Amino acid sequence: MREARAGGRAPRYIAVEGPIGAGKTTLARRLASTLGHETLLEQAAENPFLEEFYRHRARNALATQLHFLFQRVRQLDTLRQTDLFSAGCIADFLIEKDRLFARLNLDANEHNLYEMIYERLVRSAPRPDLVIYLQAPVDVLHERIQRRGVAVEQLIERRYLEQLNECYSQFFHFYDDAPLLIVNAAAIDFANDEKHYTELVAYLLNVRPGRHYFNPTFF
Repeated sequence: MREARAGGRAPRYIAVEGPIGAGKTTLARRLASTLGHETLLEQAAENPFLEEFYRHRARNALATQLHFLFQRVRQLDTLRQTDLFSAGCIADFLIEKDRLFARLNLDANEHNLYEMIYERLVRSAPRPDLVIYLQAPVDVLHERIQRRGVAVEQLIERRYLEQLNECYSQFFHFYDDAPLLIVNAAAIDFANDEKHYTELVAYLLNVRPGRHYFNPTFF
């Protein structure tokens, strides 16, 4: 991995993505603090349908998904209006991933309705300067979810995590809308390993177009 060039500058708009338990919010908050960026964080606790969705997915999928879609679009609109993108922003979600959850959870008729709404709302969504995709196997995701103890997340079934993880893999296999940095979040600990985190920050100062894999030099 190349060292950061003198005068390098981190991307202004970074989206951190990955399945539940991958560490998106932890990394987004830490990067924002280091880089002096604002944060744009998902507000899952404000979705009134989420708990019932985890109890009965098919029955509550459409309401849950539309609430998240409207919420995320509103957050991005607020950032655009206040020009926080120019100051720098770290988000723990990518608006395009909303479709990933929709395809996984909605039936055909619901999905058709969702797509009509999505196409109307997301036409002018800003494109990140960099997307960081945190990969982790299901065993790791499940263990982290159990350890952090968020009540509603304890309802998540392992089978759902497996399906979600596969959807993420497929989504990012074809993703090319922005520079993409793929990180093995099972082997790299940005929360507790200062060397891992420091090298990631140095890497961000030299973002290049295309797809890249983050492999620290000190495993």
